[in-house]
Amino acid sequence: MKLHELRDNDGATKSRKRVGRGPGSGKGKTAGRGIKGQKSRSGVAINGYEGGQMPLYQRLPKRGFNKPNRKEFSVINLGLIQKFIEAGKLDAGQAITEDALIASGLVRRKLDGIRVLAKGEFNTKVTIEVTGASKSAVAAVEAAGGALTLKVTTAGADA
Repeated sequence: MKLHELRDNDGATKSRKRVGRGPGSGKGKTAGRGIKGQKSRSGVAINGYEGGQMPLYQRLPKRGFNKPNRKEFSVINLGLIQKFIEAGKLDAGQAITEDALIASGLVRRKLDGIRVLAKGEFNTKVTIEVTGASKSAVAAVEAAGGALTLKVTTAGADA
């Protein structure tokens, strides 16, 4: 056996179908696409179209509801506040307000307020003033000897 004699087994490869190469090829002229119409043109993909039958995405019921005037809070964890205090980016001697959190870079933007959650270790005596907090976050701050006060917004208390 020589290098020029190497070839695949019979039936291992299938040659590409060449369409639009004359009437003698069997796939000439319209190239198997029929005559006229959207699907005979190039670059057409009719996604979700089911031939006039009501498409699946329209047959299924709509679910859920998004409240148009919902409040959206920036969320931070107590563990991150602790890290920023240890790094010296937040001053534990003064009250930690929403503006101080933004200035330190812990929160990018306030949105409708900042909400504190209790994830992570927290052991610094500090006063925190934010829009909202979980009950476990309030308990964790008070257990460390600090205080977590919630701002009362104009639309009522959002805790």
